[in-house]
Amino acid sequence: MAFYKILIVGFGTMTGAMVEGWLKAGSDPSRFEVYHPTKQAVAHGLQVHNVWPDTEFDAVLLGVKPHMIDDVKDGLEPILGPDTVLISVLAGIELESYSRRFPRAGGIVRFMPNLAVALGKSPNALCAAGLDDIKRENVTQLASEIGTAEWLDDEGQFNLVTALAGSGPGFVYRFIDALAAGAHSLGLDKKQAERLAVAMVDGAGALASRSEHSPHELARRVASPGGMTQKGLDVLDEGGSLNDLMTQCLRAARDRGAEMAEEAREKG
Repeated sequence: MAFYKILIVGFGTMTGAMVEGWLKAGSDPSRFEVYHPTKQAVAHGLQVHNVWPDTEFDAVLLGVKPHMIDDVKDGLEPILGPDTVLISVLAGIELESYSRRFPRAGGIVRFMPNLAVALGKSPNALCAAGLDDIKRENVTQLASEIGTAEWLDDEGQFNLVTALAGSGPGFVYRFIDALAAGAHSLGLDKKQAERLAVAMVDGAGALASRSEHSPHELARRVASPGGMTQKGLDVLDEGGSLNDLMTQCLRAARDRGAEMAEEAREKG
């Protein structure tokens, strides 16, 4: 098993979903411990430390809010020796910022999942500094237990990948909501429209993930010339407006990541 002992610093929505995914994949709860200054208990009965533990860990999973990184720096730094890998799910903060704060760490990993980790279905973006081959394999295994491992050699692409794979579920949920709202405005019961939209996207996503064909080709195959689907696609395709909208959406999310990285550089 990759990384037998993992300390979680910041047990929130994302790290909680990751733990849920790892437990479903077969991990024992004893694999994980939590540092939190005030909480007495967390989900799944994990051991909680209200003061910084002095035991050794294979990895530390950092999940605090990005602006809180310096609040935990002094307590966390002694834990991050050469045998312990820092794995961060914080958006926007670059490897170099971590290296300045935690120079003794045995490798630093930026790990960007989405909430589908709870189901073992997240595309997990990864980039790292200072990992040897064994630790990189261990990180890959850890990510693969809750989805897929997508390593990036160019950290400059990390904010864009985060916008696509990390923020992307929010955009998909908004699209599902818009489909349901459109059907409701045309006369369908609101709750029924929501159920149908969710079930449709669930099936379409499952088919796309298993198909040998690209999403573009799948859309073409669904649509018969002059048929109902094609008429709807004609609206989405007109003037390239949908592609332009999604480009703007991803650009805005990506650029916010760059702003957060700059804020972290200034503080560090």
